[in-house]
Amino acid sequence: MATPTPAPGAPGAPGAPGASVGRFLTLADTAEVLNISVSHAYALVRSGELPAIKIGGHGHWRIERDVLEGYIAGKYEENRRRNLWHQADYADVTELFADRGRDSSR
Repeated sequence: MATPTPAPGAPGAPGAPGASVGRFLTLADTAEVLNISVSHAYALVRSGELPAIKIGGHGHWRIERDVLEGYIAGKYEENRRRNLWHQADYADVTELFADRGRDSSR
């Protein structure tokens, strides 16, 4: 069985930022994936919005690839719900709070 290849530019894709790093990304790699500045990536980590760990004596931050993918997916879900909220006159209210885990086709 073949392993699926990540989309170009996605973490883990050949030539993607940090592709050769392995399981963890630096703040610079994370910033590049999210197309934000390193200082903004640092602010996300410091605020706790983006979970990370400190490594080494100088405390270099590292973000796990899977955590970053979860963060991105969460932002997509947040936007989806915000859009539904703004369209509440046309949306089914149960959809705003539906468990997304039930629909595995998305």
